[in-house]
Formats: sequence, C-alpha cells, structure tokens
Amino acid sequence: MSSIIQLLPDHVANQIAAGEVVQRPASVVKELLENAVDAKATDIKLIIKDAGKSLVQVIDNGVGMTVTDARLCFERHATSKIRQAEDLFSLATKGFRGEALASIAAIAHMEMKTKQEQDELGTHIVIEGSKFVSQEVAVLPKGTSFAVKNLFFNIPARRNFLKSDTVEFRHVMDEFQRVALAHPNIHFSFYHNGSELYNLPAAGYRQRIVGIMSGKTNEKLVPVNEDTEIINVQGFVCKPEFAKKNRGEQFFFVNDRFIKSGYLHHAVMAAYDGLLKDGSQPSYFLYLQVPPNTIDINIHPTKTEIKFDDEQALYAILRASIKHSLGQFNVAPVLDFDRDSNLDTPYHYKDVEAEVPTIQVDGTFNPFTDDKTNQHYTKAGSGSSSGYSSGSSSSSNSSSSYSGYSKRVEPTVSWESLYVGLDTENAESIESSPFTFENEEVTSSLFNDDEVEQAAQKTYQIHKKYIVSPIKSGMIIVDQQRAHQRILYEQFLLNMTVNQASSQKLLFPLDLFYSSAEMKLIEELKPSLETTGFIFEEAKTDHIVISGIPVNITESEVSIVIEQLLSDLQDGIPASSYSQNDTIAKSMAKSLAVKTGSYLTEKEQDNLVNGLFACKDPNISPFQKPTFITMRVEDIDKKFAL
Repeated sequence: MSSIIQLLPDHVANQIAAGEVVQRPASVVKELLENAVDAKATDIKLIIKDAGKSLVQVIDNGVGMTVTDARLCFERHATSKIRQAEDLFSLATKGFRGEALASIAAIAHMEMKTKQEQDELGTHIVIEGSKFVSQEVAVLPKGTSFAVKNLFFNIPARRNFLKSDTVEFRHVMDEFQRVALAHPNIHFSFYHNGSELYNLPAAGYRQRIVGIMSGKTNEKLVPVNEDTEIINVQGFVCKPEFAKKNRGEQFFFVNDRFIKSGYLHHAVMAAYDGLLKDGSQPSYFLYLQVPPNTIDINIHPTKTEIKFDDEQALYAILRASIKHSLGQFNVAPVLDFDRDSNLDTPYHYKDVEAEVPTIQVDGTFNPFTDDKTNQHYTKAGSGSSSGYSSGSSSSSNSSSSYSGYSKRVEPTVSWESLYVGLDTENAESIESSPFTFENEEVTSSLFNDDEVEQAAQKTYQIHKKYIVSPIKSGMIIVDQQRAHQRILYEQFLLNMTVNQASSQKLLFPLDLFYSSAEMKLIEELKPSLETTGFIFEEAKTDHIVISGIPVNITESEVSIVIEQLLSDLQDGIPASSYSQNDTIAKSMAKSLAVKTGSYLTEKEQDNLVNGLFACKDPNISPFQKPTFITMRVEDIDKKFAL
C-alpha cells in the first residue's frame, strides 16, 4: 500500500503560503515597503498601475544585495532578520519569516534589480510563478527595485475575488500611509497610473502627518508626550470638535510598526469621555516605544496584532497621558487651583491703605428754582451769539420755531405755571367725551360641533419618537425617523434619476477640507452629487468649494452630509450607477432625517404621515426596517378583556 502523506512541491507550498501573506495588491505593497525600510533606505518610491493589479513597483536606495543573496531571497524561510529562535523576542525589523518574496513570486511575474554600493555591477533576476526565467549582470544604481506584474495570473479564482480599482486603491493607500507615518525620517513618493499622489520629504512626525492627511490637520493636532519606565508615548491626538463619523484617521505604532488594538483604542476613548458627540470618533497618531522582549508580534500573519505583557499598565498610562494633554492645551475642562499671577497685588501697593474717594455735593442746589434757571441759560448763552441769552429770548425762539401753534405761548416764570389752566372741568369733559365703541358679539359658530371635532388634531407625538394617528380600524404608530428616511430617500432617488434636482445658491461659498483619500472618493462621487443639487465651484488637492446646495439641506448640514457619505463608502463606491445613486440617497436620507427626540408640531406630524403614505413603498425604511405598525380596535379590546 502506497503512502498517503506526501511532501508538497515547493511551488504548491508557496501558493498556499501566498494565501496567508498576499490577499490583495496592498499586501504586496506592505511587504515590499517594509523590506525597503529594513534595507536602511532613505528614499523609497512606490509606483502602481490599475490599483496594483497590473504593476506594483518599489524602488529604494538601501544597502542592496549580493548575487548570492539576490537568488536566495526568493527561497522559503530565507531571511536576514533572525538567526535563532531567541531573536523572535528582540525583533527590531519589519519582516522576519522569509515567506513574503517567495509567496509573491509564486503568484506573479516578478523582476528584481539590486546592487550594493561597493559593487560595480548589479544583478537582474526575472521570475514567473516561482520559476527563474533569467539572471544576468546589469549596470544599476545603488539599492533595490522590485516590480510585481500581473498579480494572481496563475490563480484566476483569487483574481476574480479582487474588488474594484477604487477599493483596491484605497487599501494600497492605507498601507502606504501606515509605513510613511511610521518612518518620517525617510523620503517617500507615490505614483498611480503616471500621476504623483505623494511626495513626502524627510521631516518630523507633525510635518509627516500634515503632509499625508493634508487639509487643516495642523490646527487640529494636540501633542502627547509621556515617558515612563515601561513605555514611551509620543504623537498627537485631534481636538474633540474635529471628531469624525468614521475611524479612518486612527493610528497606533508600536516600535515603528503599525498595529490594531481594540484595547488601546478603548483607552483613547476613555480619555475623551464627555468630550465627544455620540457616534463620533477622534483622530489620533500615537507612537509607542516598549522593550522588544515585552511584546509578541508573531501572533498574526500580517503582524498587525501584537500581544503585550502588561496591558493594564499601558492602558492606564495611555489614558492618563492623553487626558493630561487635552487638559494642558485647554481642550478639556480641568480643575486648576493655581493662583493667577495677574491678579496678585503689585509689590509697592502691598501695604498701602486704599483711599476712599470723596464726593462733594451741594445740598442747596435746586435746578427748578428761578435764579438757577436764569443763571444757567445766561451763562450758556454768554459766550455765543447763537445761544440762549436770557429766559425771554429762549421763549421767543421756541415760539417762533413752532409756528404751527395758533396761540402764542407766553414765557413762564417757573415750571409750576405749565400746569395752570388744566382744571378738573377739562378732565371731566375728556372723560365724558361722546365717543362710542362698537362691541362685537359672536352669536354663532361657523362650524357645527361635528365639524369642529373633525377639524381637531388627528396625530399625536409620543416621547418625541412615535406619531399616533387614528384610522377607521384602529390606529397606526409611525416611527418618525424611519418614516422621514423613506420620504427623503425616494425624493433624492427621483431627483438623481430624472436629473431635475433644485439648488439654492450660497451667498458665500463653502470651503471644506478633506484628506487625500477622501478627496479621491469625492472626485468620483461628484457627478452623482451634482444630480442631487450640489454645485461644485472647484475641487483642489485638499479641499472643495461648494457654491450651491440642495433646497432641503441647510448650509450647516453640508459637512455632516458629506462626512456621513464618506463614512458609508469606506468599503468602496459601487460599480453600477444605480447602486451608486442608491448608496448616496440612503446616506443623505440618514443624515437629514428628523432624529428621535425631536419635537414636531401638529402640521409637521400631518405632513410626515401624509408624505409617508404617498411613497411608493411606505412600509419599510431604506434600511429594511418597518416604518409603522397598525393596532386594530379588536386588539385593544382584547387587552382590556384580560
């Protein structure tokens, strides 16, 4: 009987290993960039075509390889990073298992050019599906160049599982950003289909973050710096007012390696406790340095998850350092019992008694006496011919200026004389004036009692969440948020289908800033957004200018709508135009629908109920949730019969 267990051929084993290491073009980008960093390169260039499906090329100016190393690097478990098992607990490099290049070469056409600085000539190797096609000597610059073409050419099933170019490009962008953020001392450049996307010179952490995220990132950052015996924390967190709906700008780096950690993320969220709106996510770029022997990074094939020896201590330190930074830079409210030096008494006033101001008052002064009045006017008019010279002249001027009076008012001696002649007889004559007022008495109502009862309110709002409306068979209970979502969804979808959306021009255009990845999505969504009523004045590399918005959107809601749309499209824009319009309509309906907890007037309640049942499909929301339920009178009677 023949043996059942057999050794796999190398090319089959490499293809199996490639399933763990290489999942999409972004996986190739990650491995090649990390190899370039380990090669001590100071200038790394990434070139891709068709989101990496046709070409992924990484060129560096690192140390290069000898002829033997160039041939040996494509063998399985061939690595220069470790020599023995103990080295796994003191790793200071990126890759170490020696499977990346062998796995990539097994599923693509690969070309490598490498040369060391002291050598006159370099090595040029071509491999197709783990088979060496050629190896020759060539004149090359210092460093190494890897070109991976036609990824998954010999595994069509895996190639068919790749997403659209937009989705794959976003994954490539993520891997590039992670490596570039971890190593700001290296010059990175990124080209896609011949156009330059990034050119990042060597700089500090802050400059690198601003260079990658663009926009107004610099004014959002709050520095974090804490050095302890078990961990060193550096980096930046963003101010709470700039929190976003998605988690796209959250980066942890441990010993210059990007990781994902839900536990550490919870520590950051705990530091922001009470500062964020519901559903908002803060942006952060945190660099942690720990002793290599206190972590295990070999627990995941992509090495994005690591295990810490003392997670509780790291949690407490990270939370405290972020909370301290937010309070130190007056981002979060803090209790400060320190005395403000500006409120201290100056030294030379310390023992001096305060002087009480004295006020001189003339107790005999009476502005209504005759002498004072005449003296006042005389004094005022003595210096100018146009002023009042005496009491009589004042009165004459007054009488001449008001020529409309039929009776000349004689000059008065005192103010009491102004009331002479106003006796009680005049008052009585005024009270007994012959004016009569018409007293209108309502004799009957325009409507009878039945009609008044029918005109009464037909809808009622419960807990600012549900709307109750009576019907013949009983009543319906409408979820106001889901109902409004259905109404807005069908309105937006209709406008986008017939391309007849109305817009309102803005008096002052809006400038909205976004990262490079977000601008890429907005650029592709621009035609569809214009059919909903948006008018884009211009779109630059880091921001857009909007001069018109749909009529049912306010100016303050524009940024919320676009941010929600970008969050919903994290997994990529649908390929078909109908699916794309459907996604946009759903996202905008979710953002603009009336929320639970909002008070609605009687008219708004009626409009919402009438609008819901005017929809083509009023039973469910755009997200397949019921919009209303019906309760019959019989059902209510059964409740009382129990």
